[in-house]
Parts: sequence; structure tokens; C-alpha cells
Amino acid sequence: MLQSDALRSFLRRTLEAYELWAATYTPTPHNPLMRAEQSAMLEYWPDVEGKCALDLACGSGRYTQLLVRDGAAQVFALDFSAAMLEQVTGAHRVRASMMELPFAAATFDIVLSGLALGHAPQLQPWMNEAARVLVDDGVLLYSDFHPAATQVGMVRSFELDAARTVTLPHVRYEVDEQCHAIEAAGLTVEAVREIRVGHEFQESFPGCERFYREWDGLPLLLVVRASK
Repeated sequence: MLQSDALRSFLRRTLEAYELWAATYTPTPHNPLMRAEQSAMLEYWPDVEGKCALDLACGSGRYTQLLVRDGAAQVFALDFSAAMLEQVTGAHRVRASMMELPFAAATFDIVLSGLALGHAPQLQPWMNEAARVLVDDGVLLYSDFHPAATQVGMVRSFELDAARTVTLPHVRYEVDEQCHAIEAAGLTVEAVREIRVGHEFQESFPGCERFYREWDGLPLLLVVRASK
């Protein structure tokens, strides 16, 4: 667990990175990794029609759009970046920390979160909050970068300009650690899906031949579905 000063620094650096990224962070799966992630998320996509849903750490609203498209009755999009939230449409926009959700217990039928868990400085409080705002029989569906990928040194980054690359802070949570946190929060794990290099992740991109040779079989992404 991060100490308070380290926690504040981690959150500040993460927010600063996303405020910089927001101008070019479109609400679409805009790179091969995100396309593979979204494809896997949609395999476990819950029935959202007529439901109340939360897009947790929504960014520019990629999953918000899909919730609206599929007929969710109410969609709340929460993020701590004002610049990201400015791009979100079709939902109730809420600026807040994903570590302290400003909602009553049992508010949502569905909580979705795409590629954000590693930005949580503490795992169990994040999971507890997601579980707290779910109704009984509610569904939590989230994705994140796989701990095996971060362990070998892969990072999430973006080019701010020709001279500067920004790397986002990230905490590695092992798969069994995540499953334990889910159960400790009173949820039941329904599915755990790994997206592996050369298997579920096969899209071509510049330099991919070497990448696929070097990292064949390495899990890049993780998708988890749980229920209350």
C-alpha cells in the first residue's frame, strides 16, 4: 500500500498525464492494443438495456458511447480529468476520484472500467467502491494491462510531441491478487480472460514482426467479469 505522500504524488502524476493526453485521446479504440481490449470486453458485455450503468474512469467516453448505443436507461461517466470529461457525450458527467465514488450504495446495475485499474494506488479500496455501488446481481466488468506485461518492462505511454514521450504511472496487481480483492469485496468472479501476443492479439502494426517473435504468448491484457 502506498503511503499518503506517495499516494498523492501518484494521483497527481496520473492526472497530469491524462490532462496532457486528453486533446488527442479520442473516444474510440485508437490503437491495436485498445482494439484487442475492446473486442475482449465485448465478449463479456452484460445486457445493459434499461439498466443504470457507470463508466468508471471513463476517459473520453469510449465505453459510455457503447452503453448508450446498447440502450442503457441511465449512464454516468466518472473521471478525475476535466479535460477528458469535456469530450464525453450522452451521459451524466461526474468529476471525482475512482477511489471515493460520490454515489449511494446499490446505485448501479453495471459498473464498467476500461484500462484503469492500474491507475488505482490501492487495489482493495477500488474494488470495495465498485462493489458498494452495485445492486445485488449487478455486474462489474473491467480490463487492465496484464501484470505479466508490466513485469517485463512494458509501459503505457503516448507521444506528446516529436520530442517528448509521457509514461503513465501504473501499479501492477497480480491476477490472483485481483481475484482475492474481488471476493473480499463480496463479489464472485465469473470470468478471467487473458489477451496474449500472437493469439488474441494479432493485429499488424509497424515493427510487429519483431514484437511477435520476441513476445509470443505473453499476456498483454486482462479482462475480468464479476457479479454481486
